Amino acid sequence: MKKLIAEFIGTFWLVLGGCGSAVLAAGFPELGIGFLGVALAFGLTVVTMAYAIGHISGCHLNPAVSIGLAVGGRFDKKDLVPYIIAQVMGAIAGAGVLYLIVSGKSGFEIGGFAANGYGEHSPGGYDMLSAFVTEAVLTFFFLIIILGATHSKAPKYMAGLAIGLGLTLIHLISIPVTNTSVNPARSTSQALFAEGTWAIPQLWLFWAAPIVGAILAGMVYKMISPEKK
Repeated sequence: MKKLIAEFIGTFWLVLGGCGSAVLAAGFPELGIGFLGVALAFGLTVVTMAYAIGHISGCHLNPAVSIGLAVGGRFDKKDLVPYIIAQVMGAIAGAGVLYLIVSGKSGFEIGGFAANGYGEHSPGGYDMLSAFVTEAVLTFFFLIIILGATHSKAPKYMAGLAIGLGLTLIHLISIPVTNTSVNPARSTSQALFAEGTWAIPQLWLFWAAPIVGAILAGMVYKMISPEKK
């Protein structure tokens, strides 16, 4: 239960910090942080939580990460479903709080609410295939970074920084394509609050592509890992 609470809190923070920066601060008049700032914000949520709850739950904050770690032999499969439920609930709670904050401004428009999309809902107008490839490939490399940085032979105490910077780089690449998911929980939470009915029908891609990438990464890293088992 302590691990699940930690995952709930961590994913809550990832959504509030990352998506909150996109919704509240990215385009703020004159002082907006832009997508560079949003990318950094997502990375910082992971860095901060890695050191805050990494020793409790492993700081997955992402169903794709949990699945990739399970495939890579780093996570007990029996804990997979409870972790995913905790992550999705934490993400939805974070999005709910963000919605309450945003709706406190008179005349606000919820808009896309930092939801992920493709086609006409891609920030750069990229189609479904581009979105799928982007999400699958970048999740693959995200898991490679995680599996490598947390390996017993990797430099200790540096994993959180490497993983957070990896997520920042991923956002710098893919915000124009999909608004960056690589995290089904984060995609689900924002899709539930986005204006209109487009986000839910497109949500399948932001579960399927990250999971495909994570599974492939788990399999590949298991083959190249220095560990015998």
